[in-house]
Amino acid sequence: MTLPTIVLILAAVFLVSAVSFVGVLALYLQKNLNELINYLVSFAVGGLLGAAFLDLLPNSIGTNANWGFFVLAGILTFFLIELYFHWHHHHTHAKCHHKHIHPVGYLNLIGDGAHNFIDGMIVAASFMVSVPLGLVTTIAVIMHEIPQEFGDFGILIYSGFTKTKALIFNFASALTAVAGALVTYFFIGSLDNFSLYLIPFAAGGFIYIAAADLLPEIHKHQGKEVYETVAQIGLIFLGIGLIWFIGMYFKG
Repeated sequence: MTLPTIVLILAAVFLVSAVSFVGVLALYLQKNLNELINYLVSFAVGGLLGAAFLDLLPNSIGTNANWGFFVLAGILTFFLIELYFHWHHHHTHAKCHHKHIHPVGYLNLIGDGAHNFIDGMIVAASFMVSVPLGLVTTIAVIMHEIPQEFGDFGILIYSGFTKTKALIFNFASALTAVAGALVTYFFIGSLDNFSLYLIPFAAGGFIYIAAADLLPEIHKHQGKEVYETVAQIGLIFLGIGLIWFIGMYFKG
C-alpha cells in the first residue's frame, strides 16, 4: 500500500523540524563541539551539492526550458535573504553593545523561520514530483540543518535565552517548515507547473548554501593535521555518495 503524498510530506518536514533538538547534544559535547561541527559541515557540503547536481537539476533539465534562470533566481534569492539578515544582525549588535542582546536571538529566530519555511516548500514540491526526489531532498535538508542548528542554539544561549527556552523557541522556528509544506501542497502546488519552477530554484539555493556559506567555513577551519583535511574531503565525498545511493536505490 502506497502512503498518500501528504503523509510523506508531513513525516519529512516533522523530521526536519525535529533536528532543532540537536542543540541538546551541544550541552554534552561542549569541549568537542567545534571539531564536530567542522566535520558535519563537510558532510553537509557533499549532501547539498549531491542533491543539487545529481537529483534536483537532472529533474529540471529537459522538463523546464528555463531551468537555468530559476537556478540563478535561487542563488540570488538566498544571497539577498542572507545579506538582509546579516545586515540586521550587525546593526543590532552595534545598538546592543553592553546592553541587552536579546534582539540578536529573536532576529536569528525570524531569519531561521523564513529559511525553514522555504525548506518546507522545497520538500513538499520534491515529493509532489516523485517520492525518491522527496527523500533525497529531505536528507539533504537535514544534513545542512544539523550543523546550522548547533550554531542557532549557541546564538540563542549567547543572547540570554535559558537552555529550555532556547530549545522550545528553536523548535517553534523549525516548525515553519510544516507551514511551508502545507501552503505548497494545498495552495501553491495546484498552480500549473509550480514544481518545475521550485525544483531548480531549490537547486540554486542548495548550491549557494554549500558554496557561499559552508565551503568558506571549511577553508576557515581547515584541519591542522593532514588526517583532518583528508577526513573533511572524505566526508564531502561521503555526503555526495549517500545522496547518489539514496537516489539510485529508491529509483530502482
